[in-house]
Amino acid sequence: MPDIIGIIHRKRDGHELSGTEIDWVIEAFTHGIVEDAQMSALAMAIWFRGMTRAEIARWTTAMTDSGRRLDFTGLGLRTVDKHSTGGVGDKITLPLAPLVAACGVAVPQLSGRGLGHTGGTLDKLEAIPGWRADLSTVEMAEILTDPAVGAVVCAAGADLAPADRKLYALRDVTGTVESIPLIASSIMSKKIAEGAGALVLDVKVGTGAFMTELGEARELAQIMVELGSDADLPTTALITRMDTPLGRTAGNALEVREAVEVLAGGGPGDVVELTLALAREMLAAAGIDDVDPAERLRDGSAMDRWRSMIAAQGGDPDAPLPTATHTETLYADADGVLAELDALAVGKAAWRLGAGREHQGQAVQPGAGVELHAVVGDTVRKGQPVATLHTDTPGRFPAALGALRGGLSVSETAPPPRPLIVERITP
Repeated sequence: MPDIIGIIHRKRDGHELSGTEIDWVIEAFTHGIVEDAQMSALAMAIWFRGMTRAEIARWTTAMTDSGRRLDFTGLGLRTVDKHSTGGVGDKITLPLAPLVAACGVAVPQLSGRGLGHTGGTLDKLEAIPGWRADLSTVEMAEILTDPAVGAVVCAAGADLAPADRKLYALRDVTGTVESIPLIASSIMSKKIAEGAGALVLDVKVGTGAFMTELGEARELAQIMVELGSDADLPTTALITRMDTPLGRTAGNALEVREAVEVLAGGGPGDVVELTLALAREMLAAAGIDDVDPAERLRDGSAMDRWRSMIAAQGGDPDAPLPTATHTETLYADADGVLAELDALAVGKAAWRLGAGREHQGQAVQPGAGVELHAVVGDTVRKGQPVATLHTDTPGRFPAALGALRGGLSVSETAPPPRPLIVERITP
């Protein structure tokens, strides 16, 4: 029988783990035989030594098999899911899920909550009064088959890839989050277990993403696409920039408002661009090529699906969204062009205002966050408002302002334009 000390030593010394060793360690960790401290040591060894392609595939399969799998094939629907690796102002799921549903494809999306500077989809939606994230499998199926809805965004059940749930909690507090093998297997084990018919990945690259370099993002995307193929889950990926925030808001209720603007036919251009690009990828993955998602934004059908989706999960789409009790404005300190608006700085500011959390389970302020009045390339005048900070606890302003000022600069010339969508990765 394998032993955890020997497995830690082997990976620490740069050896490839066998399939039997990987299967055993995941099962033993899931059932408490391998202790948290031991798994943390193994995760750090993986962080330093990496994993071969075969190891990553076996690790992913073992985590997928640690719990149950959902199966939507009996619903008679074409289903497709989307996953983002996380960024600042990334509210794309909110308009995207109802938009794709309005185009005739069901969207079962299991999402998470934010931690640190990256926001969580469930935190955003929980800013809507009454909305609930925890649904049974029966409730998910009822919403997906409802002809007025067809999309559900909810939390993963505790029995879905439980090994990943336990391991992610350890990685977050042991400095081993930014490991390509562990990121890829974490995401794909949950997505394979989720049971959608196809998957589209949005892999972020830039200062506000886990992958700050293009080469790393490309490697992560390619591995996840291959893992999807291994599991008979058709998968494609878009690599998209996260050097500056998406849209003009970072914060839960603030981002919901912006998402509703997109569904109403407006909203920031970059949010609309990425929403439509991912919608087209998802429709192509489902075999639909005769529907223009932009038309579904224009004719109001995507908004109708949004309202039905929110109501189906107990939310009131007409209820006023929470607003913070205190605001502070940051002004431009010179005339010129806004040359830098660093995503990480904005994310840290929103986090310090109360929009994010420092540890799992910590409450967030639904109205907290950063609202941007200018974006990179805009001409600004000295004394012009650049950003408004929102929080219920004004003592948070100094740290948030410090973070934001550190990522903002004004110059005489505009930076060269950079495409939002960098690459498309296919099997």
